[in-house]
Amino acid sequence: MKDIAFCLRVGHLLPDSMLDSNTTDFTNPSTFILLGIPGLERAHVWISIPFCTMYIIAILGNFTILFIVKMEQSLHEPMYYFLCMLAVTDLVMSTSTLPKMLSIFWFNSREISFSACLTQMYFLHCFSAMESGILVAMAFDRYVAICHPLRHSTTLTDSVLAKIGLAVVLRSGILALPYPFLARRWPYCRTNIIPHSYCEHIAVVNLACTDIRISSYYGLFDLCSVIGMDVFFITVSYTQILRAIFRLPTKDARLKTFGTCISHLCAISALYIPDFFSSLTHRFGHNVPLHFLILIANLYLVVPPVLHPIIYGVRTKQIRGRLLQLFTHKVT
Repeated sequence: MKDIAFCLRVGHLLPDSMLDSNTTDFTNPSTFILLGIPGLERAHVWISIPFCTMYIIAILGNFTILFIVKMEQSLHEPMYYFLCMLAVTDLVMSTSTLPKMLSIFWFNSREISFSACLTQMYFLHCFSAMESGILVAMAFDRYVAICHPLRHSTTLTDSVLAKIGLAVVLRSGILALPYPFLARRWPYCRTNIIPHSYCEHIAVVNLACTDIRISSYYGLFDLCSVIGMDVFFITVSYTQILRAIFRLPTKDARLKTFGTCISHLCAISALYIPDFFSSLTHRFGHNVPLHFLILIANLYLVVPPVLHPIIYGVRTKQIRGRLLQLFTHKVT
């Protein structure tokens, strides 16, 4: 949905001089030119400060999660294995875009090779779908832990966890393949200037001099089949969880049980709320400036990797305790 709207809007938001400035006759350009945030070029250095700060927090936070889960024996449970998968996904998501984005902001290094652009495109779609799939797996873990606590250890065995992880990886990897495949087959004979900070799929294929509706339709199909189905399964899981919680005899028991889901619900919100806001803005914000749309798209890539380790660091007693122990040990 966001892709289709972006396709319709970019053409008239770019000035004619920009569209004509790098026009040539080629089938596949050797390089693309990323503009960063069009209209805010003079503020790129200032914009880079919060993005660089968030990237550093994301890197340190997610590596800390991986380290603590590895070192803390009590965290060798399904929920925290899924959390480690989420941390790795967040690291790849942010690292596939932020370094290049910052090089544009700092050094005006706008060129990106055609192959590197398609690779970045694939990683973005693959790992964003993977992140959503991991949240579904975490919802299933919460469902089994609360609705069938006596069968939790026998249901979510190591082999089952490996199969779930493999299914998430395969689904994401396969569904992301058409994006670079379709982008590679289109002829590009207008310009190689991408009005974006990274190789967003529809921003790239919108430069093609042919009918790209199949790319737009596939983007909509992917959105519905991945995000739509994942949100459906998460909703079903939490419907069953809430029914089980409300059947508990005391208020304290209900609050304590629901408290085990808070971190996961916050992680879901950190991923889906920016995504839906960005999608709605692209779809219905017809008078919204292009630079605002790109800023929102950039934030979507960096906000979840920043918030996930903070959420689990604050909400999880074992992680918080181990982190405090590490800092206390260093001070003493």
